[in-house]
Amino acid sequence: MRIWRVPTILASAAVATILLPAQVGPPKPPGGSTGSPTTGTGATGAPSSGSLPTTPGSGTTNSPTNPGLNTRGAFFYGRVAMPDGTAPPTGVIIERVCNGSTRPQAYADAHGEFSFQIGQTQDMLSDATDDSPSANRGAQGSQKSNATLFGCDLRAKLAGYRSDLISLAGRRNLDDPNIGTIFLHPYAKVEGLTTSATSALAPKDAHKAFDKGLEAVKKSKLDEAQSDFLKATDIYPRYAAAWLELGRIYEQHGQNIEAREAYTRSIAADSKFVNPYERMYLLSFREKKWEDVAQITARVIRLNSYDFPGSLYYNAVANSQLWRLDLAEKSAREAVAVSAAENPKVYYILGVILAKKQDFKGAVENLKIYLKSDAVTDRDTTAKLLADIEKRSEAKLELKPEP
Repeated sequence: MRIWRVPTILASAAVATILLPAQVGPPKPPGGSTGSPTTGTGATGAPSSGSLPTTPGSGTTNSPTNPGLNTRGAFFYGRVAMPDGTAPPTGVIIERVCNGSTRPQAYADAHGEFSFQIGQTQDMLSDATDDSPSANRGAQGSQKSNATLFGCDLRAKLAGYRSDLISLAGRRNLDDPNIGTIFLHPYAKVEGLTTSATSALAPKDAHKAFDKGLEAVKKSKLDEAQSDFLKATDIYPRYAAAWLELGRIYEQHGQNIEAREAYTRSIAADSKFVNPYERMYLLSFREKKWEDVAQITARVIRLNSYDFPGSLYYNAVANSQLWRLDLAEKSAREAVAVSAAENPKVYYILGVILAKKQDFKGAVENLKIYLKSDAVTDRDTTAKLLADIEKRSEAKLELKPEP
């Protein structure tokens, strides 16, 4: 495999602008449906599982006030299935995610089949392909009628399951409306936990010291809290939660060596307790110890990426820095699938990785999605990076292979 050297702007951007100040929180577990699906067969012969309730008058999708939403380009159908191909449990909602915004579109029927027409659901906002002010929509309607569903993906939503993502990018009016099968993966099989089993075994005095430490933290009395957590771990050395909290105190004091030792003791006490792993890779991330970040996040991903989706993002960053681009891309795409709404930065790192792999078209697409987010804090730097990649994409310039 040939490894390619990326221009200076890519190399510096990969180090300087992909950093997040704090760990992104875990995504909220999908909720159940709020209505009952209906079944039938549409005029096209495709399955019709019934879109979500419509707003009166919303069916006129050919109207110039709805550019890009004519019937030919806005109708989709497909199927939801479990990994073994069987139909999923009832209550699956099909969602369209556009640039971080989520819109419910339809219910899957008892066979997992669904169909919908964009713009006809009650909760729909303006279509993501239309960024023009409403006053200009009439004039631009004809130009937008062939607009692609840029930055949009489809996913299934069901409590306790993670959905594959189907990209709608690049689809146009006369394309096949069948988007294929969306697979649901159960979250239940996770090894790692957000609480430690050792807490229930701690002696009464250790519990008391630990609780006092938590109260001291609430009052910002960190020195008192440190003393209480140390007491708890002295009484009960296997108190994983106390070691975790002690590590947090050390971090706030800027004592990273002591913090890392405390987290190591927490992991030694309970290897299935994921929280100290998270603190460890964040420490290493801030210190730019990419190999440590890659190894620790890989462990978290194996234990429980559901409650710790940030592990996928940081794993992608670390492997990108180490030029393990296939691993980096895999983690970045999984991060997009599970946490893009909460952390739009995943589109940025995926764009950087694809640029390094010379997939300039994919890089441009993902960086543009990232720039559409209101959460962008490095807009100028990203815009310059995007412009550089677009030039290389258009000119199809060859990059010199790395020695």
